[in-house]
Amino acid sequence: MHFSQLLPPPLNPLPPGEGKFHFCECVMKGLYFVTDRDLCGEKLLAEVVLRAVRGGAACVQLREKDVSTNFFVEEASRIKALIAPYGVPLIINDRIDVALAVQADGVHVGQEDMPYGIARRLMGPKAIIGLSVETWEDVEQAQGLDCDYLGVSPVFATPTKTNTKEPWGLEGLAKIRAFSRHSLVGIGGLNAGNAEAVVMAGADGIAVVSAICASPDPYAAARELDGIIRAALAKRERLREK
Repeated sequence: MHFSQLLPPPLNPLPPGEGKFHFCECVMKGLYFVTDRDLCGEKLLAEVVLRAVRGGAACVQLREKDVSTNFFVEEASRIKALIAPYGVPLIINDRIDVALAVQADGVHVGQEDMPYGIARRLMGPKAIIGLSVETWEDVEQAQGLDCDYLGVSPVFATPTKTNTKEPWGLEGLAKIRAFSRHSLVGIGGLNAGNAEAVVMAGADGIAVVSAICASPDPYAAARELDGIIRAALAKRERLREK
């Protein structure tokens, strides 16, 4: 029996089309899972991804820094096939060549990666493209771009992202929310203990790495985070309506 047959179904399965990340016309909301092979320890990366998706992850970003292109393409193809039945998009970190090779749903690029305009031209108008913002200048420059979301990086200091600028903190995130027209996905030091505060400060999506990869039970970790994020988004919406 394959490990996927042993996993429990999501706690609260959603109707098709709900709770997922969508293309340009929709706000990017929910639990955004970013992979880290090393943090998975002895767990198979594919198993962790599947458990995270079944626990509520609405988007998966495959990030590989130390593997060959051939391995990256093969792994991306496996992951894409694994999560496709759940309607969860696959985002490739940095590598547009890999994204094109496997027909991934999109890419995430940083400030030192391929320029956004070229990435959009290569990926096409329907691809999901996220852009990291690490300084206020990045935020201002992104305002004129048609990217699908901004990755606010890092919200808090984190060992999984060591080549970034100073953390934004909740105040910095709130400042971006007040200025930017884009959906915001916070990343960096995020977990079940601070996810609600980050959503209330303005994040539409919460990106996590170690909170799921390093967990002994990725399904339970994702389910807990998904519940916190959903509740915080609903709370934020209620406050806006008052």
